[in-house]
Amino acid sequence: QLQIVESGGGLVQPGGSLRLSCAASGAILDAYTIGWFRQAPKKEREGVSCIRLSDGGIYYADSVKGRFTISRDNANNTIYLQMNNLKPEDTSVYSCAAHHNRGSEYVCDYYAMHYRGRGTLVTVSS
Repeated sequence: QLQIVESGGGLVQPGGSLRLSCAASGAILDAYTIGWFRQAPKKEREGVSCIRLSDGGIYYADSVKGRFTISRDNANNTIYLQMNNLKPEDTSVYSCAAHHNRGSEYVCDYYAMHYRGRGTLVTVSS
């Protein structure tokens, strides 16, 4: 059973930066794809970025390419989402979720993830 805990949300001005953390425990992480997803009020949930931990394969949504970076800290079993040049439209609840991979599959779909955190609020406003 994988446990996921997010942290790092908060209020930031446009153009600022935040780093979100997803601490995972309870299983061997190399078997998982872990992703960050976000949902703003009255909007569809969006896949922001995912990383398949067996080979480092990474996906970014077009809306965050060049601004957000997903990375892994092996020593601490933590996945980070570094968010730079934040925009008001990035305001959302950000959730971390994990999919236990079968074979070579790559899943970056919130509703297909097997484990999900509670989320952390990011507000971009002046």
